[in-house]
Amino acid sequence: MVKEKTAEEIKQIWQQYFAAKDTVYAVIPAEKFDLIWNRAQSCPTFLCALPRREGYEFFVGQWTGTELHFTALINIQTRGEAAASQLILYHYPELKEKKGIVLMTAEMDSTFLNVAEAQCIANQVQLFYATDRKETYGLVETFNLRPNEFKYMSVIAELEQSGLGAELKCSQNQNKT
Repeated sequence: MVKEKTAEEIKQIWQQYFAAKDTVYAVIPAEKFDLIWNRAQSCPTFLCALPRREGYEFFVGQWTGTELHFTALINIQTRGEAAASQLILYHYPELKEKKGIVLMTAEMDSTFLNVAEAQCIANQVQLFYATDRKETYGLVETFNLRPNEFKYMSVIAELEQSGLGAELKCSQNQNKT
């Protein structure tokens, strides 16, 4: 259906289609997806920090093919292998070669996450996997290759430095009053 469309037209169609839906979606430039994908091959698991009213909640992300499954760390600790994903990011690389884009959408468990929270987690994939900063991607490498050296607080520090999640923290604090 979109073979004759330009990348920009496809991007507009994707955004219009999902704009009215309560979900996370993106159009990722091929170069950025390639960087994320190549890094995910050697480091398929990582930890994201989601701002909560009282501190942060950690979510473990695990790549399975072009799907990225996120599960709350507490669920993994209590349920082990039986822990269900609260967020799945689906990447569709079919248009990457000809159009230079990869489409992404998500499925989320709305009893655990709202759209803003899911978006915060999705943005962290880009923050940690598509960064030019060696120190930032180094956290992913440490988590995967030298887990005994990994420090959870470094993820929070990186998240706070990036500004991601700041709006989430503000809205949660406003909801409290």
